[in-house]
Amino acid sequence: MNRRQFTKKTLLTTAFLSSVPLTGFMNQVKNRKIRKGIMWSSIGVGETIKEKFMAAKQAGFDGIEPMSHLNREEVLAARDKTGLKIPSVCGALHGRYPLSDPDPLVREQGVDALRHTLEDASIYGADTVLLVPGRVNEEVYYDDCWNRSITEIRKVIPLAERLNIFIAIENVWNNFLLSPLEAARYVDQFNSPFVRFYFDCGNILRYGWPEQWIRILDKRIVKVHIKEYSLELANSQGIRAGFGVKLLEGDVNWPAVMKALDDINYNDWATIEQAGGDTMEGLSDLSYRLTKILGS
Repeated sequence: MNRRQFTKKTLLTTAFLSSVPLTGFMNQVKNRKIRKGIMWSSIGVGETIKEKFMAAKQAGFDGIEPMSHLNREEVLAARDKTGLKIPSVCGALHGRYPLSDPDPLVREQGVDALRHTLEDASIYGADTVLLVPGRVNEEVYYDDCWNRSITEIRKVIPLAERLNIFIAIENVWNNFLLSPLEAARYVDQFNSPFVRFYFDCGNILRYGWPEQWIRILDKRIVKVHIKEYSLELANSQGIRAGFGVKLLEGDVNWPAVMKALDDINYNDWATIEQAGGDTMEGLSDLSYRLTKILGS
């Protein structure tokens, strides 16, 4: 996309947003301080870091969760140009170098990547990094994933404390931390206020109900990902097909989720991790649907 095309799409989106009746929803949202964010992978508009920030800003988001290991100068320039906040940074390499890997050299690379992610967050003014701690498979036993990841994360906690940044464990389909009680126990055993939880609403539908997880994890939750999931699609087309549905059109009970977040006094960020943002119109639709969710 060249600059002329990007500008044209931005203008079209401005017209689109001006026609969307958000007033009623915004009045409901005023009682909550939760801010609207979007994850880097959900922004399909723009080729440069600056253009992606501009697109997110134009679509109505308050902040962006970038991946780690981006060009720091470009990220800072885009942040300052748009005024968008960077509340959190997602580790780009925890999938390549899991902290549960049998090879100690791979785990060492994972620790180095986590340190880099924490440093990114500090530079950007974020207070949280997202970490997938490991994965269980035929080669990695459940208890090995538990013990190895704990050992490696503990090596980085002093840096997190020094930088005043949370290491937030996310629930993903990695065959690990499959219940909210276990997830709570995993976080608690670090005995550090800087190890918390990054809760993904859509991922959890494979195992249970997000509102139940939220109440059990309680103050351990430091950030929230907004994602939709359809059990009907998952049952008929395969489990990953369940993500192929728009926000508000799947099986996440958003009023129950918001009630649970209210009950634990959560007032931080709700960050979209959802397909559909490949055009300015799509990004604006994601923003609009997030506004409806926050007002539910």
